[in-house]
Amino acid sequence: MIDATRRETIAMLAASAALGGCARGGRAGDLRFWAMGDEGGKIPQLMPAFEHANPGTRVVIQPLPWSAAHEKLLTAYVGGSLPDVSQVGNTWIAELAAIGALAPVPVAQAGLLTDQFAAVLDTNRVAGTVYGVPWYVDTRVQFFRRDRFAKLGLSEPPSTWAEWKAALHGIKRAAGPGNYAILLPLNEPEQLLTFGLQQGDPLLRDHDSRGNFASPGFKAALAFYKSLFDEGLSPVATASQISNIWNEFAKGFFSVFISGPWTIGDLKSRLPDGFQSRWATATMPGPTGPGASAPGGASLVVPKTARNPAASWRLIDYLTRPATQIQFQQIAGSLPSRKSAWAAPALANDRNVRTLARQLDLARPLPKVPEWERIATELQIVAEALVRGHMGVDAAAAEMNQRADKLLAKRRWMLDRGRAL
Repeated sequence: MIDATRRETIAMLAASAALGGCARGGRAGDLRFWAMGDEGGKIPQLMPAFEHANPGTRVVIQPLPWSAAHEKLLTAYVGGSLPDVSQVGNTWIAELAAIGALAPVPVAQAGLLTDQFAAVLDTNRVAGTVYGVPWYVDTRVQFFRRDRFAKLGLSEPPSTWAEWKAALHGIKRAAGPGNYAILLPLNEPEQLLTFGLQQGDPLLRDHDSRGNFASPGFKAALAFYKSLFDEGLSPVATASQISNIWNEFAKGFFSVFISGPWTIGDLKSRLPDGFQSRWATATMPGPTGPGASAPGGASLVVPKTARNPAASWRLIDYLTRPATQIQFQQIAGSLPSRKSAWAAPALANDRNVRTLARQLDLARPLPKVPEWERIATELQIVAEALVRGHMGVDAAAAEMNQRADKLLAKRRWMLDRGRAL
């Protein structure tokens, strides 16, 4: 199932592909691999060992920027020119499976699905079928000023909402006028969704065909999120209004922010050596104890049109072996999806990285519907109006449901007619 707007987009891309005359090309023994972002530039270093073990097979890598990758995949699907193996963002799995672009992970390859973080693996499962193999992982954690919390007698932020907020008030008082305790950019939906995931209520209901944002749990998350602004703990600002997040963190404009593993390297490279002992990472607080966060990262998939599926799955097997993942982590910094790989000294001995492993064990997947990214954008538009005082919690929850229901209309239409999703 795919919504009307996306169908129109695919139709336009199909016409473009037809005009462009997309061709598969390449030698018969080639495996075409599309890799995105930083990984696309560094993955060639791992290929000689695979090619040596698979004589006659050459891996042809096409690096793609993340900004163009999603459209490139859709264009290739309608033009019949998908690669043999592709890296994909985990949130794209549901959409690509819905349009019939992906081959399921074969039963014979079930070993690829072991030794995984449960929530990350679940992002690859759509309607009971697994379509991708996790390759690298990430999630959101707290980055906090150790020195600021130490002044409150705390080694790290508390793990419950109430105690955490009380500590943030202490940080705010000590920081002085014009400074804050935490940064929650109003144009980023991840923070609100993290609080929402920590409740027992699902984010969508009725077979993921309607929003569930008026549930008691999500409204509690909305109220908690709003209170962090109402009580002056976070500035009412978007990320673009913060000139330099690392410098403002070091200056003490805020002492906590929420981000992913890439920020560890940023803080190490952008801030002076003398500041490195003054920050650390911590898992997210929850209503009654350590809270969930959404799993992220990228997975590897084999399109249905792969020319040599057996070789494609061999490549994925090679890239997701713990030893290969450890090697790739040293090359690219990507965190391995296989849990046993985290025993490598570079990861096991890094306190800030170990936090991510603990958070991944607590992770809960986001809804697996093709419309989810658009729904998340709409949620944050409403959340900003809530924070700015244009509506209350009940009205915001109702508005979120209305916007989500509109985006999910096609899904309900298909469910009503017994159509497969």
